[in-house]
Parts: sequence; C-alpha cells; structure tokens
Amino acid sequence: MRSNHDFRKFYQRLHQEKLHHEKYRHLKHGEFPDWNYEEFRSMRRSMKFFRPIGFLLTLFLLFLLYYWMGLKAIGVIFALILITKEMVHFILYQRLEKKVFKPIEQLKNVFTEIGQGNYNVSIQPEVQNEFAQLIHSFNEMALKLQESERINQEYEENRKNLVANISHDLKTPITSIQGYLEMIMEGYVTQPGQLNPYLKTIYSNTVYMNKLIDDLFLFSKLDMDKLNMNYEILNIQAYLEDLAIELKFEFEEKQLEFSYRDQTDQDYPVRIDGKRVYQAIRNIVDNAVKYGPEQDLKVVMELSEQEEYVCINIADNGPGIPADRLPHIFDRFYRIDLERSKDFVSTGLGLAIAKELIEAQGGKITVVSISGEGSRFTIKLPVQK
Repeated sequence: MRSNHDFRKFYQRLHQEKLHHEKYRHLKHGEFPDWNYEEFRSMRRSMKFFRPIGFLLTLFLLFLLYYWMGLKAIGVIFALILITKEMVHFILYQRLEKKVFKPIEQLKNVFTEIGQGNYNVSIQPEVQNEFAQLIHSFNEMALKLQESERINQEYEENRKNLVANISHDLKTPITSIQGYLEMIMEGYVTQPGQLNPYLKTIYSNTVYMNKLIDDLFLFSKLDMDKLNMNYEILNIQAYLEDLAIELKFEFEEKQLEFSYRDQTDQDYPVRIDGKRVYQAIRNIVDNAVKYGPEQDLKVVMELSEQEEYVCINIADNGPGIPADRLPHIFDRFYRIDLERSKDFVSTGLGLAIAKELIEAQGGKITVVSISGEGSRFTIKLPVQK
C-alpha cells in the first residue's frame, strides 16, 4: 500500500515548474522595480526644451552687450564661442536621446506590456552599446517568460487531465467491485457455482487497479527524473536474441506468430538499463497483442543499424492506427479502442511509459502505421563508442 507522501511526489515536477515561473512574478503583475521614473522624465524634458531657450537667451545677452558697449569684435568672438558651445550641446543631446533616453523609454513601455500579460514583446536596438546589451538581455528574459507561461499552462492542463483520467479509470472498477460485493452480501448469490464468476470479476478489477497504480508511479518517477537507471554495457545482438526466445515461446503458447531478424553485420555495444529497455519493448509487443487479431497475429522484431544508432523495429499485422489518432499514440491515458483495451487490462500508459523509458536513456521512439495493414515501432539506441 502506498502512502499519501508518494501521491504528493506525483506533482513535484509541476511545483518545480511553478517555482521557475515565480521568478518573474513581479514582472507579470506589473510590480516593477522602484525606478523613480518621473524624475528621469523631468530631467529629459529640461534638457529637451530649456536648452533652446538658453541658446536664445545667450544670443539676446550678446546683442545687448554689443548694443550697449559697442564691443563688436569681442561680441562676435563671444557669440561664436557660445554658438559653438550650444551646437556641441545640441549634438550631444541628440546622441544622448538616441542612445540612452529612447532605449529607456522603450524598456519602460515593454515592461508595461509585460505587466499587462503580453509576453510577446521585444525591442530592436538602434545602436550597439551598453544599453543594447541590456535590451538583448531583456529580450531573452521576455522569451523565457513566454516559455515559462507556456509550460505553466501545459502542466496545469496536464494536471487537470491527469486527475480526471485517474478518477474515471479508478471509479469504473471500484463501482463494479462494490456492486458485486453488495450482491454477495445481500444473499443474491447462494450457490457456490454462482459465486465464482463474481469473484473472478472482482479479482480482474483489482488487478487492473493495481496495474494502473503501478504504471502511474512509474510514469511519475520518469516525469520527475527520479527513476534510477542501472546502466551497463550490453551486446545488443545477444540481448535481443535472449528476449526473442522468451517472446517466441509466449506467442506459441497463444498460437500466435513471432519472429526475430538480425540485419546487422557486426557487434554493437550499447549503454542501457536492460530492465527498462525490456519493459519498453514488452509494452509495444503487448500493445500489438491487445489490439491485434485474436488469430493469425504476426509480430516481427528486427535489428538494424543507422549511423550512430541501432534500431529495434517491431512490426505487426494488426488493424493499424488511424491517421488522425497517430499523433496522440504516445499521450498518457490515450486509448484507440476503449472497450477492447479494457478487456486486456490496459491502463493507457504503456506507450507513454515506453517513450519516456527510451528517451531517458538517450534514445528515440517513433511509429508509422497504415490503417488496416499494421504498425511499425522503431526504437533507436545510441551505440557506445
């Protein structure tokens, strides 16, 4: 029996993403640093409007100096000096406006946008200086905010779907068990021969719930990167040959057909957790049995190489996957045929777990399928150099 502490761990990954999201909370809610922006704007207005007034006042004073004292030569020299000074000040102000004041104004505007919830903002600096570096840093921050918001929404949606799916998948067998137990307790079943079907159904539902809980905890560990991998260097040919012998024996007991082909021309060592790769392959093969024909089912496993990977191809002659459902085949709790898969104790997590197990070991998993003809899953594992 698992404790409530274990259930709480199931959402730890979500909380980690929320903590990352909290880094930028003050920006998202408009809680900006205390910049004293009004003082800055006042200084900018002063430089922009009072500089021309000062220039005109200087000319007027020079005119009075020349008019009253008649010092023409001195007045002209002073006029040239002051005019030159004002021109230099004007040029410097224009450069300051372009390189400092305008970028700060742009930053203020985009921070306001972020405070209103619009993270799709950026600034293109007109000049390359220290403020341009600040703007580039801001643009990177805005992108991280967008990604953080997207991840938060995605995990919130996944959390809601997860709770809904777990509630639905547990409620059905629990209701069934409760109903059969009530019938037994109320005396509707009196003969020993009548009791066995009820007990068999109760047992099947408890097996289903136990498998669902096991898959949930395995998936939660994978999702939180908490699953310990026992890596070892294995010869992939020998590893798959042993697995093929086991699968072939099981298929023959069910009067089904399984075959294995090695298309490689040399030995390939791989660094994997053999138990977890086995689990991923079993999930794919079991899925082929669950959804395949009850008779004349054929599953072919093939080993080949592709650049720096070895490829484990698993093909079947089942009904295939409709094109509109193929993109969702690795989603958690996704089932193509709800009624049929429930009879085979399917939790809807098998392929999602297989994908997580392979990707956690640096591999890839893909699928191609044609409705009515069958499916082909490919597991790619990196070759150990």
